Amino acid sequence: MKDFSLYVITGEQFYPHRHYLEVIEEAIQGGADMVQLREKKKTKRELLDMARQLKALCDRYKVPFIVNDHVDIALAVDADGVHLGQDDLPLEEARKILGPDKIIGISTHNLEEAKRAEEGGADYIGVGPVFPTNTKEDVVDPVGLEYVRQVVEHIRIPFVAIGGIKLHNVDQVLKAGAKRICIVSAIVGAENVKEAACAFARKLETVR
Repeated sequence: MKDFSLYVITGEQFYPHRHYLEVIEEAIQGGADMVQLREKKKTKRELLDMARQLKALCDRYKVPFIVNDHVDIALAVDADGVHLGQDDLPLEEARKILGPDKIIGISTHNLEEAKRAEEGGADYIGVGPVFPTNTKEDVVDPVGLEYVRQVVEHIRIPFVAIGGIKLHNVDQVLKAGAKRICIVSAIVGAENVKEAACAFARKLETVR
C-alpha cells in the first residue's frame, strides 16, 4: 500500500452548492493523498456514478481511491480499496471478494478492535472519533487522545486518526503520535478547499 498522510472523505452536505469533483480535486491539489467516497444518503446507482468519476480523478493525480462500506461498488469501479466499519461485511469476507492486492481499512474505537483488525490482515485502521464530530449521524462517543497513544504503542500497521480534527486541535493529535489524519468538514467544507488542505499538509510535514 502506498503510504499516505492526509486522507480526505467526501461529504456533500458540507458543500451543497459545489460539485464533488471540483471540491475533491482542490483537496488533492492542496495535499490530500488518499480519497474516500462516503455518502450515506445516496442510492447504489448514485454512488456507482460518483465512484466512477472520483476513481478517474484520483487516477489522474495518482492518489488511492477508497469506497466506504460498499465492496460491490469498489469492485465495479476497480477502486484501490474499501473502508469498513465494525458492522459492515467482515474483513475476511471482503478480502475473499477483493483479493490480496486491494486496500482494506477498518474503523476501530478501542484497542481490542484494533488488534483484531491487525490480526485479520487489515492494511490500515481508522482510530476515532478522536473528538466530538457531527460528520456522521451514527457516530460513537469520542475515544480521545489516549486511544491514539495506545495504538501508537501496540499496533504496527498504519493508522489514521479521524473525528472532529480541525486546525486548532490537530497539533494535539500529532503530539499523541499520529502521522496520518483523516479530515472531512474542515477541508471539504472550507471556503478555500485547497488552502485548507495545504494547511493540514504543512502540519503533517512536521511529523513525517
